[in-house]
Amino acid sequence: MLNSLLDFLAHGLLRFSWWQLVIYTLVVTHVTIIGVTVYLHRCQAHRALDLHPAVSHFFRFWLWMTTGMLTGQWAAIHRKHHAKCETEEDPHSPQTRGIWKVLLEGAELYRVEAKNEETMRKFSHGTPNDWIERNVYTKFPILGVSLMMVLNVALFGVVGLTVWAVQMVWIPFWAAGVVNGLAHFWGYRNFNSADASTNIFPWGILIGGEELHNNHHTYATSAKLSNKWYEFDIGWMYIRVMSACRLATVKKVAPTPRLGSGKLVLDQDTLQAVLANRYEVMARYGKALKRAYRQELAHLKEVGAREKYQVMRGARNWFHKEEAGLDEPQKRQLPQIFANSQKLRTYIELRNELAAMWERSNASREQLLAQLQDWCHRAEQSGIKALQEFALRLRRYA
Repeated sequence: MLNSLLDFLAHGLLRFSWWQLVIYTLVVTHVTIIGVTVYLHRCQAHRALDLHPAVSHFFRFWLWMTTGMLTGQWAAIHRKHHAKCETEEDPHSPQTRGIWKVLLEGAELYRVEAKNEETMRKFSHGTPNDWIERNVYTKFPILGVSLMMVLNVALFGVVGLTVWAVQMVWIPFWAAGVVNGLAHFWGYRNFNSADASTNIFPWGILIGGEELHNNHHTYATSAKLSNKWYEFDIGWMYIRVMSACRLATVKKVAPTPRLGSGKLVLDQDTLQAVLANRYEVMARYGKALKRAYRQELAHLKEVGAREKYQVMRGARNWFHKEEAGLDEPQKRQLPQIFANSQKLRTYIELRNELAAMWERSNASREQLLAQLQDWCHRAEQSGIKALQEFALRLRRYA
């Protein structure tokens, strides 16, 4: 009897080898991350898609078992993060709390905010509040993870405790730490969103697509997080599979620019397309500005204008950014750069005017169309080839 008990504790019911244990752990943690990104994030927090009730409840049950997280709490905290992003009220911004605080104590920040009754009351609307949520999941939040520990020990023996430990730290590390921390501190940006969000990797499996965080903050209600051809959103792949099986219904994705061939007249359709794709428009303009800056810098170096070159060289990493995102020393340096290059002054002036169009909420469609027509006319009359090509592209939006 004793030998049988010791054998059971050593190997469990399944008697898995080490590599089978590794595969099992990777599979179950992957299901957890997909539950977070597809169910909690895209479906519940942002309503970017609807899931079949059976799929929705599977993820709700699975996350209760593997993380102890409640749907309403998670959705409320994430919605507040978007509403108060990078401010003191943001539950987990590394810009205000420090990168190491969020990386190492992200789960604790989540637990503290989950106790904020005002956050729950204001931001948890529309999340599940049925009998099982109130009487099982919310009432016994620790029961699920405890059952998972017992199950792992029964299946794998004592080593099941290690499997369980990996399951318990998976979301706190990847979601609470890496996504909430690094993805607001370090990485590349496709779009100049108002916050500090970044894309960490263009291709990732371990985080389920959440690594494309700048894309998400730009188009928060999009069910698809990838935007460039080289970006891979595995969460979107699963959504497409579920959609094909009629287990998911996509409600919204980020707009994709469509250009009409031979279209040169700015009309209401053009305006609508430009407004819908404003982030893509500004991102493309930012790239044009970067190229213009490099050309001006190369020209000054070629003609031997050493003093002007030194003034401009220090701004190469920030000049393309919108003025609101610059610090005071950088803003004070702008007049010096403009004095050295009328071309760059024109770029910035037109960039500011184009960006201001998105903020004119009181303007009528006719007024906005007139402003866009005037902008394109000025760009075409600037004598700057890149601006002329940019204006021509805007005319083709359909």
